[in-house]
Amino acid sequence: MGHFTGPRSKIARRFGEPIFGPDKVLEKRPNPPGQHGANKRRKKVSEYGQQLAAKQKAKAIYGMREKQFRLFFERAKVSEGYTKGDAFLALCECRLDNIAFRLGLSPTRAGARQLVTHRHVTVDGQICNVPSYIVRPGQVVSVKEKSRDKVAILDALKNRRALVNWLTWDDATMQGSIVSVPLRSEIPENIDVQPIVEFFSR
Repeated sequence: MGHFTGPRSKIARRFGEPIFGPDKVLEKRPNPPGQHGANKRRKKVSEYGQQLAAKQKAKAIYGMREKQFRLFFERAKVSEGYTKGDAFLALCECRLDNIAFRLGLSPTRAGARQLVTHRHVTVDGQICNVPSYIVRPGQVVSVKEKSRDKVAILDALKNRRALVNWLTWDDATMQGSIVSVPLRSEIPENIDVQPIVEFFSR
């Protein structure tokens, strides 16, 4: 099954927060989607339901499919020096599409993923069109020279949010790099990783 192509506001309403950025629909309709809206009586969520919701939320934020999401967690389990949850989030943050998003090449992760798949992004001078590629500290991520005058990229850079402190960016060369693998405290997303760890540890 492919990525969800329906309205993103519907997903944001399910979790009750603008996980894809500012959302006017969520401001007007903060209740979860479904028949009867806010008046619908909702059952108490079980522990499994809470774990599942945390997993689905993180998966939606990073735009990952179920199999890939699980593979990333399995990979995080063998990481040294980090807890499983922190290692998992660090891996998600170091995906090339997420790095492109954090650097401000696109206002959304979906847009950043499209830039990568359309071959506008390079890693250490080589075109990389794999959104899930893990960028390592010291590697240089840049906009391909022929793509540096694209209006969408220039507008995104002009209006980007503040750069996280584990990334660097040079406007003159349109190049950025990872200073270090991000710690949990350096990841701004509101993700409760412990239920995800418990979900995959069942």
